[in-house]
Amino acid sequence: MKQKGLGEFEELVLLAVCILEGNAYGISVKKEVEKHSGRSILLGAVHITLYRLQDKGLLVSELGGNTAKRGDRKKRLFSITKTGLGQLQASQDVRQSMWKLIPQLSNG
Repeated sequence: MKQKGLGEFEELVLLAVCILEGNAYGISVKKEVEKHSGRSILLGAVHITLYRLQDKGLLVSELGGNTAKRGDRKKRLFSITKTGLGQLQASQDVRQSMWKLIPQLSNG
């Protein structure tokens, strides 16, 4: 079965996970997406998206170390899968090919 395309927010979350290289958890992903998109997002939306992407096989997660600062709770750290990287590449390819078709951009 062919994977359905990524939504814009899903793509931003996947990109943030890649940028954060092993330190991607809810708050760090939220901050990274906000930093690059210039928009304010809800932490709940990030968490829902991280778990949805994990259910789709685009992300995997594991529990990190616990800290006193977090009340001895462990962070759930996310990383991208090979399938997730493939989805990001496919999304980038579609966007680039369509940008090249815009007449005023391709002529000059």
